[in-house]
Amino acid sequence: MNKVYMVDLTEEERAFLLELITRGQHAARKLTRARILLLSAEHRPDQEISTVLYTSVPTVQRTRQRFVEGNLDYALHEQRRCGRGRQLTDEGAALLIALAQGIPPAGYQHWTTQLLADQLIELRVVAQVSDETVRRELDHHALKPWLRKRWCIPTPGAEFVWRMEEVLDLYAEPYDPQRPVVCFDEKLVQLVAETRQPLPVKPGQPERFDYEYRRNGTRNLFMFFQPLAGWRSVKVTEQRTKIDFAHCMRDLAEGFFPQADLIRVVQDNLNTHTPAALYEAFAPAEARRILQRLEFHYTPHHASWLNMVEIELSVLAGQCLDPYLPNEETLRHEIAAWENRRNTQRATVDWRFTTASARTKLKWLYPDLS
Repeated sequence: MNKVYMVDLTEEERAFLLELITRGQHAARKLTRARILLLSAEHRPDQEISTVLYTSVPTVQRTRQRFVEGNLDYALHEQRRCGRGRQLTDEGAALLIALAQGIPPAGYQHWTTQLLADQLIELRVVAQVSDETVRRELDHHALKPWLRKRWCIPTPGAEFVWRMEEVLDLYAEPYDPQRPVVCFDEKLVQLVAETRQPLPVKPGQPERFDYEYRRNGTRNLFMFFQPLAGWRSVKVTEQRTKIDFAHCMRDLAEGFFPQADLIRVVQDNLNTHTPAALYEAFAPAEARRILQRLEFHYTPHHASWLNMVEIELSVLAGQCLDPYLPNEETLRHEIAAWENRRNTQRATVDWRFTTASARTKLKWLYPDLS
């Protein structure tokens, strides 16, 4: 077939197309059209171009035609398809975005695309609109109003940032066995027993559990975590009172680090995490003796994520705490095995968040002195 539309590129057009395909930061269709024009300028047959670029002959012919009849930009970009026009005006789209970021009507927990479409019709913004049109408009603005995420929302201010920077500077200090940094926190777990024997895994079929279970109460897990040494210890208790906290602090000072001069303890602001708890559990002389070897560092309110032990507790939950742990004996056995393995591996947390990065990434939390 004779070529009706001959492509002749100027030096500037050729250089532009070569730079376009070299960077590769554009849509695949646009890059294909650029390559079609470059090969067409070499007077290659349409069939050969389509074979080389894994595209169709009509696409090659159409791209060549659009270049000759229009210009380079017309050949590279999508041609607007004929069909129904845009269902939402700019004002309608703006109202849609405002609705999606607001509170849904009474009786609904969150917005849906259909609910938003119905609301636009009810407000007489449009006579009709599809939920797919609403979805595309929301997607264009990266909005998903039906999703919610639980989050620790901090209160900006000097109180928050000084506590945050104190903890971050503590993490940045080199390892000192005489002044160890130990992170402390607790986690509640539920003991659950099977009422029927599970069916074992088979080829093509996972292990199956019955939906009925028997609740055997709860237990509390106190965890100590020394990141720079890759050491952790978990203590199982029936509850998490001030007395339990006080006994944990005595274990830390006299059982785990008896030779240390001072133990820096990072913890959150739970009401039981107070030095006064030791005076409720021990005689004044003993309480004072223990506290003289402890130095408490508290994370800011609503910022428990700054405590590295939170990460280690998540690892414990994911690797060890099966949903069906029937009794305390099984719980202790599983945790002891997990703890021994992690300590043998000296597993730790690769903490990279520093005071310098906090002043950049969390600048909005700092007081404005301008």
